[in-house]
Amino acid sequence: MRAEPGQGADLYLVDDDPSVRDALGLVFEQAGFRVSGFADGPGLLQALQHRSADILLVDVQLPGPSGLDVLRHLHARKFPGPIILMSGHADIPMAVEAIKAGATDIIEKPFNLDRLVAQITNALANHSRRRAERADPVAALGPEGASLLTPRERDVLQELVRGASNKEAGRSLGISPRTIEVHRARIMEKLGARNAADLVRVIYDEQRTGFS
Repeated sequence: MRAEPGQGADLYLVDDDPSVRDALGLVFEQAGFRVSGFADGPGLLQALQHRSADILLVDVQLPGPSGLDVLRHLHARKFPGPIILMSGHADIPMAVEAIKAGATDIIEKPFNLDRLVAQITNALANHSRRRAERADPVAALGPEGASLLTPRERDVLQELVRGASNKEAGRSLGISPRTIEVHRARIMEKLGARNAADLVRVIYDEQRTGFS
């Protein structure tokens, strides 16, 4: 019986050590993931051209392009899921470089397997939550933040965050652009946003404290 955490998510694992690939593959399959293993970066990139993955687990030390090189390539291609790097000797400069290049996390070897599965599962869950928040900015505010807004203001917020102009939002909601402006001003006042960019930051800032 498949365990709950992975829920059938596709995990692509990249490590040049076949024993590591086999061992981690077994652990993650038992945790409910569908696992595909690769010995190097080019193998991973070729596979991704045919089928995407939900999450990637990539060793830093690889033959040919390094894990960081692969990470930069994936970041440039806007890979949509979390990318976790593995390293036997991660230091601060390398960690900073990896995060800047788009890594979600860096996990140091040797692994605590239970903790490793938990980290991968949490990374995938957090990514799914952020994706849902982008699709539903009202939900991203949490119950307390959403309760500050009237139903009409929530509708207007949905339109604005998806990038609609006042005219487009008004047309979609059947009200005038001027009314949209009034609602937008009230929304920004209630959420403490100074401008449109600040409004988006307030909604998607994971460190927000007012709407937790």
